[in-house]
Order: sequence, then structure tokens, then C-alpha cells
Amino acid sequence: MLDAPEIITTTAETTAIIRLTIPRAQIHALMGPAIGELIATVSAQRIGPTGPLYSHHLRLDPEVFDFEIGVPVSGEVVPTGRVVAGALPAARVVRTIYRGPYEGLGAAWGAFDKWMVEKGLVGGPDLWECYAKGPESGNDPTLWQTVLNRPLGALPPIPAPD
Repeated sequence: MLDAPEIITTTAETTAIIRLTIPRAQIHALMGPAIGELIATVSAQRIGPTGPLYSHHLRLDPEVFDFEIGVPVSGEVVPTGRVVAGALPAARVVRTIYRGPYEGLGAAWGAFDKWMVEKGLVGGPDLWECYAKGPESGNDPTLWQTVLNRPLGALPPIPAPD
């Protein structure tokens, strides 16, 4: 289930990230260990996480996921292993909240993109999702919340007044 989308302007956010470029089929095997490494590193450096985990997809390719997993942090990231400093950009985005299990995210993005097309909105080349409530908040996946963010590419023209 998707909440009503809204257009907002985000502010830049300092983060720690691990970048992954992997075949789509490997996401389940590789993302979990990367998340563990990321959380352990920022915790050891005592800089976070200060907010929810996110994944920022930099290139939209159905076969290869080129993305960063990251968390907001409160200080400078000392590069350790695969963990480096990063940022979520300041951007004008269309945002909605998907409520449900992670297995439904693909369909949620499809419905979100369809809504954007119907409204004449053009998405940019990237997107990100923030895992606001997930397995750590309870075992009922119908209560999980993932915030979907799609930066706007080109805004539709403003209609002339009647």
C-alpha cells in the first residue's frame, strides 16, 4: 500500500556508505553482510547511525544493481574496509511511503512510477528508499514502512491561467 505521494525538497544529509554494483540475483546474498559491516563501522566510530538505513540506486538497470547502502551519521567518517563518507543529496523529489514487506517493493515502485507518469512528472536517473520501519520494529511485515524518493528530472510546464 502506498501513501499519497507529495513533492518536497530534501536537504543534503551526511552519511556513511558502501557502494555495491552487483547482479540483481545477488542482492539477497550480499546486501545483509554489507549492512552489518556498515552498522558495525559507524557504531565503532561512534558517529551513528543517526537515522534509518537507506539504499540509493544510482543507475536504473533491471539486471545490475548499482547502488549505495548508507546511514546518516553525526561526524566525519574514517574510511574503513568498504565504508566511506557519502551523502544523500538535496533534491526536489516525489516521496511516498510504502507499507508492507520488502518483497513488495518492486511492485510499489512500479505503482509509484505509474502515478508519476499519470501526473506528467519525469523522474531523474536515480532513486532512494529509506527503511523507516523494518524487521527491527516487529515481526509483522504489513507494519513495515519504506520511504520511496524519486528525484524529479524535468518539471511539467505550468498551465497558463484561464
